[in-house]
Amino acid sequence: MLGLREAGRISLLENMVNNFAYLLEQYGHIPNGNRSYYLSRSQPPFFALMVNLLAEIKGEQILLKYRLALEKEYQYWMDGEHTIQPGSQHRRLVCLPDGSLLNRYWDDVPEPRPEAFIEDIHTASLNSRPKEETYRHLRAAAESGWDFSSRWLVHMSDLSSIRTSDLIPVDLNCLLYYLEKTLVHTYRLLPDHTPVEVYKNRSRMRKLAIQKYCWDEGRGYFMDYDWKAGEVSPHKTLAGVFPLYFQLADAPQAHSVANMLESKFLKPGGLVTTCEHSGQQWDAPNGWAPLQWMAFAGLRQYGFHTLAMEVRHRWVNHVEQTYRQTGKMMEKYNVEDLEAAGGGGEYPNQDGFGWTNGVYLTLKRSF
Repeated sequence: MLGLREAGRISLLENMVNNFAYLLEQYGHIPNGNRSYYLSRSQPPFFALMVNLLAEIKGEQILLKYRLALEKEYQYWMDGEHTIQPGSQHRRLVCLPDGSLLNRYWDDVPEPRPEAFIEDIHTASLNSRPKEETYRHLRAAAESGWDFSSRWLVHMSDLSSIRTSDLIPVDLNCLLYYLEKTLVHTYRLLPDHTPVEVYKNRSRMRKLAIQKYCWDEGRGYFMDYDWKAGEVSPHKTLAGVFPLYFQLADAPQAHSVANMLESKFLKPGGLVTTCEHSGQQWDAPNGWAPLQWMAFAGLRQYGFHTLAMEVRHRWVNHVEQTYRQTGKMMEKYNVEDLEAAGGGGEYPNQDGFGWTNGVYLTLKRSF
């Protein structure tokens, strides 16, 4: 029998999944926040991971309960797939010259963000391109959750050079690969298995496209792809660990990624988000809990247990040290200087944060 505390946690998880399923039913996507002005952009598609986590506890029939919600999220990201032509784009979908379909971040409204109205007007005034383009790229970065990072910028210290929707993010496409794999598993539970082969092929084609466009052989790392320039982005980021987490990498690629993490990203307090010091919060010197977890779990998928445990050790110790000094769990941490706080970006570092709590507890139990 489950204890009351464990039962309560499972109930909390199920309620969260139900809430997100409701949003998908009502709006066709999970808005970037539960306010009406967020309806033009989504959260990144992590819903399938939440459903699968619940299925691990309550059985795979849970997948059938949320099948329609999973399908709606997939349809949202793939809108336009039946009419898009090679070399063109529609909303969140890019059809590359060879016909490969990959996804990008986008926002349907080319206006300043209501939550940062004055800031966006100022940013758009700093370059000569149409202001609507800048607004859309800013909103697309907010959809990604990485708001903001040198990852999206042409010039590292210039937010007005943002070009989010010009990039095919490796992490987003790994998430959609996982959603396709989840739909395959779901359809296998139905009496009629007809869609299984369709979605098996979709996931296979996406995997091939991620390998083709996001793997940089020269750098030995998974990168975002600049579909406008027809080349990989120059920015190395922790988004490059997602192919390990979702087991999209082959063994030599995983080994190369592990070497890159150890030589470039591993700092005294954990893994730094990027190698750039831009002043934005999703850059050095900051480390973020979700990315520590993705890297830790991804490394273990390929047998790099020593490095994974070193990441765990440094992150957990840093969180505990900060807690002893401040009595707080933080939104983000400075992983380069253990005596300094995380910072940068549009707002101060936040006290207390759910993902820090969850990742800390999970890593603390991971031996």
